[in-house]
Amino acid sequence: MNFEFLLPTKIVMKKGIRFDTGTHLREQAMAHVLVITDNGIKNAGLLTDIYASLEKSGITHDEYSDVKPNPRDTDCDQIAEQVKGKRIDGILAIGGGSVIDTAKAVSILHTNGGSVNDYEGAFTVKAEPVPIVCIPTTAGTGSEVTFFSVITDTKRKYKMSILDYQIGPKLALLDADLTATLPASIASSTGMDALTHAIEAYTARVANPISDALALHAIKLISENLLEAVHGTVNEQARESMLIGSLIAGAAFGNSDIGSVHCISEAIGGMYDTPHGVANAIFLPYVFKHNIAANVQRHAEIGYALGADRSLSHEAAAQAAVEILFAFSEKVNIPKFRHVKGVNPADFAVLAQNSKNNISDPNNAKEMTVNDYLHILEEAYATE
Repeated sequence: MNFEFLLPTKIVMKKGIRFDTGTHLREQAMAHVLVITDNGIKNAGLLTDIYASLEKSGITHDEYSDVKPNPRDTDCDQIAEQVKGKRIDGILAIGGGSVIDTAKAVSILHTNGGSVNDYEGAFTVKAEPVPIVCIPTTAGTGSEVTFFSVITDTKRKYKMSILDYQIGPKLALLDADLTATLPASIASSTGMDALTHAIEAYTARVANPISDALALHAIKLISENLLEAVHGTVNEQARESMLIGSLIAGAAFGNSDIGSVHCISEAIGGMYDTPHGVANAIFLPYVFKHNIAANVQRHAEIGYALGADRSLSHEAAAQAAVEILFAFSEKVNIPKFRHVKGVNPADFAVLAQNSKNNISDPNNAKEMTVNDYLHILEEAYATE
């Protein structure tokens, strides 16, 4: 078996590590940074301790705090224009996947110029981007250890992917305290996003032994802690486990790939601005069921990791996994597809084609046609 595995990100997890942010940035030779975050993070007061640490270490900063869910190309271009010509030693991304994806895009633009749309696809970046440090505030995307940036092309209403090893963050600082104030709706959607990453990493055609080990462990961690992290009253341990599970899933799919769940969810998000984790959660059981025939054993192993009875046959365990995934979505209040804002069956043909056009389509466990995507969309929409 031939494969490569890359994880250039230094990972430090410690309760209260936000108080030491400045020290860690100094170790990365950063004296002036661009902080990228969102208004929810800022209004929740999560920047206060981090900024105090930067000041203590003599680190100055610019700030952009208006990142939106499903980050837009226009916003990325605007941020890059605001800091054009300034000395930026690094970008400090504080937030969830949208913030980190924006930071990756801006890191490219600051040294390469142009518009973010110029870098769609794989390995299109020439000049070395600005180094990135991530402080994730959700347990979902694993973007703090991946080489992907997914940005909405607002003209096409299409989520485009940028893949380049150079945008892998240099440092990830994990502090589970920063997830304590997550609303249940965000904890559920980001948690299901992380579970989708782990499952698709394990079933992708380009999976390898290291990504397999990480993916299965992530599935177990997430499935055992998701409900407590969302609904529990004393959930510190669950939140820590979810943060680790999300990161491990990110390392897994970053070195394997995702699949058709993401192909559909990114098409949905591009057209309707649907939260990414919600779209993933909706389509995960349907795509999983569709893919079983491609590799029954792998889908069964996921079933066992999700808690299916190990005495079940591979076929039965794989089918049990489908029911477990539907149950998870119901228990964390994921809406049905037909109830998602803006969804219109008249768009399904375009959504199916956009799904097929996704960069990750070729690595789905089972070869997909446009009609396969259309069938899954129609099946999900028919579910009451």
